[in-house]
Amino acid sequence: MTRAKTPLKEKNIDQDQLELQVSLWKSNGLSICFTNGCFDLIHLGHITYLDEAAKHADILVVGVNSDRSVKALSKSPERPINGERSRAKVLAALESVDRVVIFDEETPKELIEKLTPNVLLKGGDYDPKETNHEHPKYIVGREHVIKNGGVVKTIGLVEGFSTTNIIHKLKS
Repeated sequence: MTRAKTPLKEKNIDQDQLELQVSLWKSNGLSICFTNGCFDLIHLGHITYLDEAAKHADILVVGVNSDRSVKALSKSPERPINGERSRAKVLAALESVDRVVIFDEETPKELIEKLTPNVLLKGGDYDPKETNHEHPKYIVGREHVIKNGGVVKTIGLVEGFSTTNIIHKLKS
C-alpha cells in the first residue's frame, strides 16, 4: 500500500468529482477504503477508528451524513450538533483521511455503488456477514462491494466513547 499525505484543500469534494478521482486512483493501482458516519462530535473513538481504517487501503474516503440525513436517522432531536460542512472539514483535517464527501440519502448505498471501494469498513457494532437488510448490524452496500471483488470488514470500537455518551454527560 501507498499512503500519501493529501493537502487539506483537496480533501472535501463533491460526489461527481470523487467518482472521477476514485477511477483515476484505481487505474493507478491504488486501493480504496470507504467508511461513513455522522461524526458529530469527534472523539477518541472516531480518531482511533479512522486511523485503523486508513491501514486497510491506499486511500481512505469518508462519507458524512448530511444534516438532513442525520435528522432522518432519529438519533435525537438536537442532532446534529455540528453542521455537515463543519463535520466534513474537521474530518478532512485528520491525516488518516484522504477524501470526505457529504451524502444526503439516509444510507450511503448509492455512494458506495458509485465508488465501488475495494474495502467497505464499519465499526464493531456491525457484522460483515449479516445479510438481512433489516438487521441493525447489516452493513449497507456489502453485496455490491463483495460482488465487485471487494471485502467488507469491521473495526472494534473504543469502549466508552460515543457522541451520545458525550451529549448525556453534558446534560447531567
